[in-house]
This record gives sequence, C-alpha cells and structure tokens, in this order.
Amino acid sequence: MHNRIMITGAGSGLGREIALRWAREGWQLALGDINPDGLEATLALVREAGGDGFTQRCDVRDYSQLTAFAQACEARLGGIDVVVNNAGVASGGFFSDLSLEDWDWQLSINLMGVIKGCKAFLPLLERSQGRIINIASLAALMQAPAMSNYNVAKAGVVALSESLLVELKPQGIDVHVVCPSFFQTNLLDSFRGPDPAMKAQVGKLLDSSPISAADIADYIFTEVAKGSFLILPHEQGRMAWAIKRQNPEVIYQQMIAMTEKLRAKRGA
Repeated sequence: MHNRIMITGAGSGLGREIALRWAREGWQLALGDINPDGLEATLALVREAGGDGFTQRCDVRDYSQLTAFAQACEARLGGIDVVVNNAGVASGGFFSDLSLEDWDWQLSINLMGVIKGCKAFLPLLERSQGRIINIASLAALMQAPAMSNYNVAKAGVVALSESLLVELKPQGIDVHVVCPSFFQTNLLDSFRGPDPAMKAQVGKLLDSSPISAADIADYIFTEVAKGSFLILPHEQGRMAWAIKRQNPEVIYQQMIAMTEKLRAKRGA
C-alpha cells in the first residue's frame, strides 16, 4: 500500500477534515475542488499535519477535468490507493416549487459528480487494488421533506456504492459509503432553493449538530479501517436507520408531521 489518497471538495468542510485525518498518518494527498484558495489553505494545513501532496482545480461536473486529475495523480504520485468522492452541494424546497433546473444542478454535482469520479479513477484503483469512499448523506436513507432533489441524488450515491461493492470486490477493490446527518459545515454557502425560510431551517439543523466535520472524518477513518460498508457517523442517524429498517411507517409518519410543520411556518 503506497498511501495515496484523492479527495474532491477538499477545499473546505468535511473534505478538508478528511484530508487532515489521512495527512496525520503521513499520506500523500491529491486535493481537488472548484475553489483554488480553499485548496491552498487545505494543503498548508495538510503539510502542518504531517502529510504532503498537490492541489488541482476540479469541477466534478466536467469528466475531462476528473480524468485530467487522475492523470496528474499518475504523473505526480505514481497512482492512487483511495478515492474519496466528497464534493457536494445543498439544496431544498418542496417538490412543487423545485424547477427542473434545480434538479439538473443537484443531480449533476451530487450524483453524476460521484459517478464520474468513480469512472475516471477506476483504472488507477484496479492497479493498486485500492478503495472508494463515497460521501452520501442520511438524507439518502431517510428522505426528509422539502429536499427531494437532494434525497434522490444522495440515494443514487448509495445505490451506486452498493452496485460497485458487489462488482469490484472480486477485483480486490473495497467500497464504502458514508451517510452523515447534518453537521457544522459550510455546505450552506452553496445552498440553492426557492424558499429562503428553508435555508434558515437547514441552518438551524446544522448548528444544532453535536458533532463536527473533524469528528466525522475521524469516525470515517476508523470505520474504513474496520472494513464497514455503510458508515453512519451520527448516533441519532444510526438509531433512525435501525427504526426505519424495522418499521418504515414510523419514520414516514414523522416526516409527514415535519412537512405539516414546515408548511405551517411558510403560511405564517
């Protein structure tokens, strides 16, 4: 194992914390993001933490940028051992209010971006018998109201990860999918939705989270080492998922109540 890791969305938030967690183990990092300033700041922190590597501006919507990033990993690091598809954006709004453009934007980044990342880096992973870590969301499993485009994109990431788990295992490639609930992050900077009240609502959820992006990165590191496929960093998320598997109706009723609350707030 050469200890080389690629992370998209590494310029801030969870991507940056994942970079720092692996950097502390002395890994070589390939850091991608659409924000070059954020990337430079992450690389400086990575070096302080004991890792090293390089940055490359990369928009996950553009497959040619991802294949160029993979080529850079080959040229500069001699390959890659772990691919973390983390780049993502937040959005929300009731289905009736979301435009088809809202859907396209959300799916192009949060779902197709992950698919393209897997596709571009698979040849390198086949050589190194490495691993893929896809960052989804608890929204993929719980489908809260007023975020259908986000829910669908993230559920697609889980389905993709399950498909890759069974297809790539015989080639010696491991796959993991992470479903964090809300946590303190700058995800809201990218928030797009028709209703400003919804952004405030999501902001409240993020602020009330007892767990930081650094905690999540640490949990991911530990669970990946154990070989866990579905990684749920939040205790509340693990409890909710256990309930939903046993009795989905209980969760649906909670979500319906949440919808009614949201609608009442909007009417107020």
